[in-house]
Amino acid sequence: MSTVTPLENPESDPRVKAVFDDIRATRQTNFINNMWRYLAFDPALLEQTWAEVKRVMATPSTLDPLTKEMVYITASIINGCSYCVHSHTAAATAKGMTREQHAELMSIVALAAKTNQLATALQVPVDPVFDRG
Repeated sequence: MSTVTPLENPESDPRVKAVFDDIRATRQTNFINNMWRYLAFDPALLEQTWAEVKRVMATPSTLDPLTKEMVYITASIINGCSYCVHSHTAAATAKGMTREQHAELMSIVALAAKTNQLATALQVPVDPVFDRG
């Protein structure tokens, strides 16, 4: 259950409407997902979060859009965010992620979780060659 009640008509606030309009334009869709609808309870937080998401995820950079989504899926799994796992898996699929790529990503995430836990449990010291500090 949500900790906030979504606004019945969030776009009655001009700040929220401006963000929602930008989301629609940037993503070339009329769909505004629940993350944004629920963040609309605080227009300043909505604006800040969308600006950062737009800058990192929707602005061309050295990583291609599919890679960004796959990294986001991984972080969402690690952070235990079911909502983001679902939404970014859908986004990655829309950007061309195949079933085989998804399966490989899951294998990598599972392997990293295992080896991270082993390294933590054993308190393996970092090799000097890996330590950039």
